[in-house]
Amino acid sequence: MTLLLTRSDLEAVLEPEPCLAALREGFRDADAALVAGRRVRADLPFPGTATALLPGVLPGIEAYTVKVNAKFTHARPALRGVICLHSGEDGELLALLDSATITAWRTGLAAALGTHLLAGPGDVLGVIGAGAQAELMVRGLRALRSYGDLAVHDTDGDRCADFAARHGGRPVGSAREAAAVADTVLLATWSRSPLLSLAETREGQHFTSLGADEPGKQELAADLLQAALLVVDDRELASVMGALAAARLPAEAADTTLGAVLRGEHPGRTSTAGRSVYAPVGLPWQDLALTWMAYRAAERQGVGQRVDLLS
Repeated sequence: MTLLLTRSDLEAVLEPEPCLAALREGFRDADAALVAGRRVRADLPFPGTATALLPGVLPGIEAYTVKVNAKFTHARPALRGVICLHSGEDGELLALLDSATITAWRTGLAAALGTHLLAGPGDVLGVIGAGAQAELMVRGLRALRSYGDLAVHDTDGDRCADFAARHGGRPVGSAREAAAVADTVLLATWSRSPLLSLAETREGQHFTSLGADEPGKQELAADLLQAALLVVDDRELASVMGALAAARLPAEAADTTLGAVLRGEHPGRTSTAGRSVYAPVGLPWQDLALTWMAYRAAERQGVGQRVDLLS
């Protein structure tokens, strides 16, 4: 039997704090997995792209994930797909989950974790792009630290106003205006040209950029990336399809990875001066970390629907 978990099912069983703990542990342990995850992207003869992440594996979990997504930027939601959770013992399809929900949770919360570890003590938060991933970034960051004022910008004025109202912030008119007032800036957009360059920032700021997750997408200019302490989740992926690729920078341009910071192999940010950037691409093991947690919680709580796909 296969457990089907919809968006509402997943939102009923997932909570930010345990998910953050699972992601923290995953960043520490993922490099010990015997099989490296792969991220595959393909253009389509339609106005969108197809992406697959496989296999999501972590030491200590006897299961793996395969995620298949469609990305159509004009659609709402723009990302749709499924995550397949398979048994590591015999390949049984244990669960099918809504990938948009898992992706938003694991991407936003992993970004919140990276932001918390690297950002300075300032308490003004800027959000550029008020979608699902920004929602989880703010929720996750609130579970890790406090912040004061919140400035939000989105090209959709209604969505911007709704986001600001939900989180006790205020809308601003541009990405530059958000960065001008913020100590920490979270970006989660579809931008294909830099929203911020070095000249539009100041020392002491931190930036977390989620938008550069496939070729051609770019939120931060090359001069800002080169001037900052630059942390990624995977150097090679970042140089092929992430922030480094968009800025035409090599893998070596990244100072370190978040996993290395969490394992104590790199000190991360050591001063309130200068700038720091966290620019992840997103890794298959992160899908497994939250999928496994959701699957086990759903089984305990009796959430979801069971089907026999082999009948």
